[in-house]
Amino acid sequence: MADTSFDVIIIGAGPGGYVTAIRAAQLGLKTAVVEKAYLGGICNNWGCIPTKALLRSAEVYHLMQHAKDYGLAAENISFDLQAVVKRSRGVVKRLNDGVGYLFNKNKVTLIWGEATLDAPGKLTVKKSSVDAPKGALGEGTYQAKHIIVATGARPRVLPGREPDKQRVWTYVEALVPDKMPKSLLVVGSGAIGIEFASFYRTMGAEVTVVEVLPQILPVEDAEISKFAHKAFDKQGIRILTNTKVTNLEKKSDSVVATIDDGKKPQAIEFDRVISAVGVVGNIENLGLEKLGVRTERGCIVIDGYGKTNVPGIYAIGDVAGPPMLAHKAEHEGVVCVEAIKGLHPHPMDKNLIPGCTYCHPQVASVGLTEARAKEAGRDIRVGRFPFVGNGKAIALGEDQGLVKVIFDRKTGQLLGAHLVGAEVTELIQGFVVAMNLETTEEELMHTIFPHPTLSETMKEAVLDAYGRVLNM
Repeated sequence: MADTSFDVIIIGAGPGGYVTAIRAAQLGLKTAVVEKAYLGGICNNWGCIPTKALLRSAEVYHLMQHAKDYGLAAENISFDLQAVVKRSRGVVKRLNDGVGYLFNKNKVTLIWGEATLDAPGKLTVKKSSVDAPKGALGEGTYQAKHIIVATGARPRVLPGREPDKQRVWTYVEALVPDKMPKSLLVVGSGAIGIEFASFYRTMGAEVTVVEVLPQILPVEDAEISKFAHKAFDKQGIRILTNTKVTNLEKKSDSVVATIDDGKKPQAIEFDRVISAVGVVGNIENLGLEKLGVRTERGCIVIDGYGKTNVPGIYAIGDVAGPPMLAHKAEHEGVVCVEAIKGLHPHPMDKNLIPGCTYCHPQVASVGLTEARAKEAGRDIRVGRFPFVGNGKAIALGEDQGLVKVIFDRKTGQLLGAHLVGAEVTELIQGFVVAMNLETTEEELMHTIFPHPTLSETMKEAVLDAYGRVLNM
């Protein structure tokens, strides 16, 4: 008879859930994960990973179209959309299988089905509509001293603008198009919306982005957002800020969108629409209300260690609130189980969570924006360095970019870093490590950066904040 009692049960096998399970097992805790649909969650299957695979194809296609800029010749460049999608799904399959391998390696028990909390320490699993992987446990009642909710999030739906999955897409349908739309409307300019806008524009679609707020990429520093906006304009992406989509009229193979900029509403027809207006936590049908678990604005309320107000019930990742990022979920889960084990980890510091958008040019940031630093009453120094002053960027043909850093004038503390340009989603981690180690401006200025690299722009930006920039 299968064992139904564990030290820790995690509901959800997304990045937060599966990483938490592995760490719990490493700590000697008898661990199980309940999943109802697919290993790896939205991130591996319908989010972070497949979008990056699509964007890589778009990047290669773009370079092939500009071969002559590098002294090369390439003619009659084209693409096979279904092959592009197939490659993306192949990447997903590889990582999906990898999660199963990691569970087996770490002796994590997989329970397949839909979980409902009956009481602290007890849950019931009902049959899933998706076939279970080989060896997974199924329906039944399970017990654990600690239950961690890691059920993730789903696309937000606005009344009157509901996706029908044929003409109005969520990110799921946008990942597997049956044909390349000639015209595309993207509603929302956060990371999801901008990444899809970048992919589809590079592949030839006429793209319009509508954002209700005054700037695209609303969480980013205003100067970086403005730089990216200009780059997208140059690529031919039409961007409408301070604008709403008030209605979507679905036709046989197109959509008529009513777009209102506050002056004169206009109706514009598009082949397809992507709704990218955010996500909401999956808190329904879990039994949270019955147990009295506190929620706010569609998310479970937790402390810095993942604890809810109900002993023995925890939450991590998207379901526990913003920022809704896979790496936040992973770290949050590790902190949670290490606290359960009694290891006294540092609580989650959201100011140290980097954000990345994989458009072209890429955007990445960590910490306070200039505006928020000023709002907090900080006396600041700001440094900037453009990619046009960096030899590696020029050699790559990627000289359009900017690094911006913000320091506390009195202490030299690095408060924030904001980047736009080639490979900045890789560069940002240098600043994340620096902030985590409480590195000062002096230590950064005395750090040797290799030449020629894009990373030299990071040091130059620091030097600029203190009037010592060398290459500009």
